[in-house]
Amino acid sequence: MNPMPLFRRHHLAALACTAVSLLVGPAALAQPAYPSQPVTFVNNFPPGGPSDILARSVAAVLQETLKQPFVVDNKAGAAGNLGASAVAKAPADGHTVLFGIDTVFTVNPHLYPAMPFKNTDFKPVVIMASSGLLLGVNPRTGIQSFGDLLSQSRTKALNFSSAGNGSPGHLAAAQLGSSTPVKAQHIPYRGNTPAVTAVLSGEVDGGILATPGMLPHVQSGKITALAVTSAQRSRLAPQLPTVAELGLKTLEQEVLYVVMVPAATPDAVVQTLANGINAALKRPELQARMNSLDLFYEGTTGVAAAQRLASLSARYGQIVRNTGMQAN
Repeated sequence: MNPMPLFRRHHLAALACTAVSLLVGPAALAQPAYPSQPVTFVNNFPPGGPSDILARSVAAVLQETLKQPFVVDNKAGAAGNLGASAVAKAPADGHTVLFGIDTVFTVNPHLYPAMPFKNTDFKPVVIMASSGLLLGVNPRTGIQSFGDLLSQSRTKALNFSSAGNGSPGHLAAAQLGSSTPVKAQHIPYRGNTPAVTAVLSGEVDGGILATPGMLPHVQSGKITALAVTSAQRSRLAPQLPTVAELGLKTLEQEVLYVVMVPAATPDAVVQTLANGINAALKRPELQARMNSLDLFYEGTTGVAAAQRLASLSARYGQIVRNTGMQAN
């Protein structure tokens, strides 16, 4: 028996779809406009840090432009894995969105032997912004420059705080210890704020942490700043050299602020979110907020965003293996 001609099969399928639409009506077939209910931004780090501030700033604008409530829910823990896991298990409809930093996807898979999700469970909406870190020490160490840091480390191991295992500061401390004579012992804390507090109190010798949290204490003389890890100088502290300017380009590191959704989220929803977030970030008040956080606007979406995250993951995986970085 000859198979039914292809055009006839398509014709019959079209007739069947028409019959269904007549029975259920066009409203039942139409997809609801997005967003159709409140949207939750899951920020997988504690309140008060740059990613949390940025999330709340963007949420306020989207609530106005997309006409639905946008709320921020902080789910910190396990270097961001806790919040990311919650989003991975959420319905893929764009109403539960991860708002965090790249290390959850670029460092953690190499650092944690049993991840609660896979990178393929997500797709990027947008890489919003990037920033460097600030290397600073407690003045009681007597260290005034990177040269002093190198000299002192020849006779003494130095403790450096970070915002937690797998955080950008953890990665930077591992690199510092492997690329220079500095004996850098990593001390993890639960977030950037307690890590900065540890530097202030002298509980640790120094930290490699988000610039906005360190800078007020640098300006008051309570922390001595040595360098920034970004490729370009900080807008908030342009007098500080970059690590590349000190001849340590291997220490160069930027944090990417990313928005991710479950992989099955419809492309139209992802596009609506990406367009709304990028439009929000271009507003003067958001530009000013990013400047105050020492963030550089990126706005990368789609394939380019996925490729950039994959490239960083490959680089950081090599660093984790070369330095013997551990989660504990």
